[in-house]
Amino acid sequence: MRIAVPKEIKNHEYRVGLTPASVRELVHRGHEVWVQAGAGIAIGLGDAQYLAAGARLAADADEAFARGEMIVKVKEPQPAEIPRLRQGQILYTYLHLAPDPVQTAALIKSGAVCIAYETVTGPGGGLPLLAPMSEVAGRMAVQAGATHLEKSHGGMGVLLGGVPGVAPAHVVILGGGVVGTNALQMAVGLGARVTVLDKSVDRLRQLDLVFGNRISTMFSHAQSVEEAVLAADLVIGGVLIPGAAAPKLVTRGMVSRMKPGAVVVDVAIDQGGCFETSHATTHDAPTFVVDGVVHYCVANMPGAVARTSTFALNHATIGHALALADHGWRKALRANGHLRAGLNVALGHVTCEPVARQLGHAYVPAERLTD
Repeated sequence: MRIAVPKEIKNHEYRVGLTPASVRELVHRGHEVWVQAGAGIAIGLGDAQYLAAGARLAADADEAFARGEMIVKVKEPQPAEIPRLRQGQILYTYLHLAPDPVQTAALIKSGAVCIAYETVTGPGGGLPLLAPMSEVAGRMAVQAGATHLEKSHGGMGVLLGGVPGVAPAHVVILGGGVVGTNALQMAVGLGARVTVLDKSVDRLRQLDLVFGNRISTMFSHAQSVEEAVLAADLVIGGVLIPGAAAPKLVTRGMVSRMKPGAVVVDVAIDQGGCFETSHATTHDAPTFVVDGVVHYCVANMPGAVARTSTFALNHATIGHALALADHGWRKALRANGHLRAGLNVALGHVTCEPVARQLGHAYVPAERLTD
């Protein structure tokens, strides 16, 4: 199969779909890999490294999309990229379609076979292709929150870990999954006072066993969320319903009653965000203020640490990339139900039920298209 890797063009997005090591794996299996010139140069992955791994260089995005039977990306295709997709072409990337009706409609029209990293499941449960970026984003959320609590960045002027004789900041984490756990580790390590909320008592027990009296755990419902948010200096939203839009756990009314200069970091913004006041921002303009509360809602947070993120992502995605290249998408998806769960749009149909339900499209099970 011919696989192509275009250069990412989203704002301050420097990650790349395949590393030279991943290219080498594909070439070793007899596949032809085209990488757009300069795709990885911003993170130290130069064209010479790709050539040494067996790749060929595409002069520009037009050539990359034209060459590839499968396109491997990191972020969802941007408006300039979608017209380059064609009927039956495989697109393997993050998509986050539930809050994005415009992208969904365009992908349906393209006829491409769109496999979303974020809905591929794992044998032990969870979302293994989303997990590495959730780990990065969870850790970055605390860094971003700590920075924007500084007065010069619009915050209330609180040091996250405090100092002897002065209380540390109170960090509230909504969701005890991968994002929440990584945020928790960072916040505890910096000496913050931390409260984590989740709807799973079993998950709260696990966190309590690991962190003990260094954290407080609360079962998540409307009242406990409100109480925690109003007491917080920094709130990190890390909730996720696979494939669906994130629930709005924090209302506009709650935000209006938060401490002036408090900070919210909405890691769920790719799925629409879990604060009613959230809207997606970029690394160029990462924050905005609502009712005196600083909102950090960058939709591609891991792009800021693009080298770390690229390698972590490739470790998770290369196995399925090899299966798709070796067997074609129909056979690969028939053989692996976990990969089949990643099929969101194919040949003009929506094949992810939460996306179809959220956006009002007819749902066609992936099995109908792979038989």
